Amino acid sequence: MERLSNSTLAATGHKAALQRDGLQPGIVHLGLGAFARAHTAVFTEDAMLAAGDPQWGIVGVTQRSDAVARQLAPQDGLFAVAERGEGAAPARVVSSIVEAISGRDKPELVVERIGAAATKIVTLTITEKGYRFNPQTRTLDLDDTETSEDLGGRPPRTAVGQIARGLQRRARTGAGPITVVSCDNLPGNGELTGTLVRNFAVALPTGESDELLAWIDRNATFPSTMVDRMVPATTDADLAAVERELGLRDEAAVVAEPFKQWVIEDNFAAARPRWEDAGALFSTDVAAWESAKLRLLNASHSMLAYLGLAAGKATIADAVGVDAFRTACHRMMLEEALPSITLPVELDGERYCGEVLRRFANPALGHTTAKVGSDGSQKIGLRLLATVRGTFDAGREPKWAALAVAAWMRHVATTPETDLNDPLTKELEAVLPERRTADTVVPALLGFRPVVDPYLAGHEEFRNLLLHWYRSIDNGPLSLGNEINHG
Repeated sequence: MERLSNSTLAATGHKAALQRDGLQPGIVHLGLGAFARAHTAVFTEDAMLAAGDPQWGIVGVTQRSDAVARQLAPQDGLFAVAERGEGAAPARVVSSIVEAISGRDKPELVVERIGAAATKIVTLTITEKGYRFNPQTRTLDLDDTETSEDLGGRPPRTAVGQIARGLQRRARTGAGPITVVSCDNLPGNGELTGTLVRNFAVALPTGESDELLAWIDRNATFPSTMVDRMVPATTDADLAAVERELGLRDEAAVVAEPFKQWVIEDNFAAARPRWEDAGALFSTDVAAWESAKLRLLNASHSMLAYLGLAAGKATIADAVGVDAFRTACHRMMLEEALPSITLPVELDGERYCGEVLRRFANPALGHTTAKVGSDGSQKIGLRLLATVRGTFDAGREPKWAALAVAAWMRHVATTPETDLNDPLTKELEAVLPERRTADTVVPALLGFRPVVDPYLAGHEEFRNLLLHWYRSIDNGPLSLGNEINHG
């Protein structure tokens, strides 16, 4: 089967939605994974089509791997998004990416693209661990080896280093203002990104530091956003299905649910696409949307992943199909998360919780519990411990959020080190005892400061809840299910 490209697509009687020869680069995107292609690239293409404005082509940059850059190069940047589930549209070929770069192999080129006068926006989907920050202080981890080497003057390989050096280049060439837009599941993601870039600048030699900080204050903004779309890892079966739909081989195809959402703070230093014409919402209260997403949807995703893994469930749809797990998830959202956050005025909380569970039940996505459960040390604090703390502060018992945390603890303790997909695997293994039971694992992980703060680490009621649930999970899915259903 021929490979997808501009010429082969035209030969099938179709063409890219955008006029490729008139498309101009205006956005550099760091983290060119499946989510970015199914979300940001789609919103941007739709915005250009709606406004007839071709100046927002995307220069996509891969971070840890060059795989996507290699997939897109022979395809002229084209790829398909195949929706799966109720209301799914036919597969569409997305044409908003004009260049794909391996950030690991060509870091100087990334800095050059960020520094180009035509670039008005940098967007990021690098996941929580890509920010290389201390979650307790929300500052750049200057002890991180990669960050330290970037500060030492090598061509930068970290996202924060690439942004900082790109802004430094703009300052020196007069390239003009720029907006940096984080699209990751972090509260206050724009403020955090701005802080980390400034932390990097402060750590530079004094002359460089002062110049860059002054330029950033005058010429750069860091709006916060909330993004939402479920985009599982693409399988060989997915690629084969897309090939049948297109009549062309697409090695960069992604699958996604029909639902997508983007809420953006309107704080731009320069021009931007009319993303609102593509369905994005510009809001003055992005923080409320972020809290709802993190503490309801993302927290539930993690809960189902760890309970599902304990019960041998391969996918999130399988896990939410267990009545007891669905009940625990729903009760955590309604009884603990919802009362501890302030919702945006446009959002009906109970309806949103029901919609979350319906979306998780989509069997066509095949979102694996192993994938959703990865990088737990980076996610637990934001998704679950915040609800634990908020519920305790309100004088209530965080029974269900504690179940999710206990399930994570047991997952960490029972998964072989070689299989535990977490950036802090070695550190977690170092604090875990050789004999691993509820009585030994719970206190060990409560004392793990990169995840648990001192208040919760010393909270006796929280410890007792974790011990109780850890033992219940050890007793097996049937026993745990009976306890949840009668709890």
